[in-house]
Amino acid sequence: MFKLIAQEFVSQYSFLNLFNFITFRVGASILTSLFFSLIFGQFIINKLSLVQPEGQPIRKDGPETHIIQKAGTPTMGGVLIILSVLISSILWSDLHNNFLWIGLISLLIFGIIGFVDDFKKIKSNSSSGLKGTTRIVLQLFFALIISLVILYILDDKIDTSIAFPFFKNLIINFGYFYLVISLFIIVGSANAVNLTDGLDGLAIVPVMIVAMTFAFIAYVTGNIIFSDYLLINYIAGTGELSVLCGALIGSSLGFLWFNAPPAKVFMGDTGSLALGATIGSIAIMVKHEIVLAIAGGLFVLETLSVVIQVISFKLTGKRIFMMAPLHHHFEKKGWAESTIVIRFWIITIVLALISLATLKIR
Repeated sequence: MFKLIAQEFVSQYSFLNLFNFITFRVGASILTSLFFSLIFGQFIINKLSLVQPEGQPIRKDGPETHIIQKAGTPTMGGVLIILSVLISSILWSDLHNNFLWIGLISLLIFGIIGFVDDFKKIKSNSSSGLKGTTRIVLQLFFALIISLVILYILDDKIDTSIAFPFFKNLIINFGYFYLVISLFIIVGSANAVNLTDGLDGLAIVPVMIVAMTFAFIAYVTGNIIFSDYLLINYIAGTGELSVLCGALIGSSLGFLWFNAPPAKVFMGDTGSLALGATIGSIAIMVKHEIVLAIAGGLFVLETLSVVIQVISFKLTGKRIFMMAPLHHHFEKKGWAESTIVIRFWIITIVLALISLATLKIR
């Protein structure tokens, strides 16, 4: 919004040209979403506590410590994240940019699905929300719409292609099958973040780190000089997604203030599904799908641990892990919650650095 206003008056006030610089607006977006979260966070948490006096229902089959330590903590903290991202993005982004609106719509739609899921859990005082089939059908339906819109906007030369990191010219055009891949990325990313969100601060910091990674990728992808230098596809307009990533970074920092151990609020499915789907959509729009799997490797590991556990138990009747997702396995082994969280953060930082290195190593 500020960018559009600045364009109207820049001829009269030259300092307003500052609003045309994406880097300035990314920084402003980070600070705006951060301060919004810090200022209104406690107010929103208090309101959430009023409508859910017993807090988020805790899994009965989960770690015993969770029943004692986390009982009574309100969920749906994703409402705070979504509001801060929406407000910051609208204030600092170019509102004529289609990529921006796709990202925000992804955030909002999957946030609503998560909100309904959380609401049903609270209403029934059970860890079971929406039926699994209902939930996945809704996600696939909206992911399909988002994917089709993205493919419509992208250039025909690159829309269904995937460039493989570490290789200069290894690009495969998947044709119509790319739509299946796109669905898998958006829905998979949403649910991977959801599975990871099991300990205080465990999911939100990796989300923030991945958002930082894609803020840089979106910026260079939307800059013809940098994209040419790095030998990556130039996609006009994607630079604006770095402002959205900035809002994700700031809102994640603000939410962490309240989600740091002991958490005052959980993001719930409202936040995890929204954040995961948004990051997945951004990865598709900037055409760095495989880089998402590297930067978000922690989410991939958490998801794989669940898949492996289920397959192993159904085929052999035995479990590979003491409990899935992976972070619960280490809890069962006696690791302190803070130890697991911090070590998983470190893993994400290393993976993010590797993913950024792929931009140059080709």
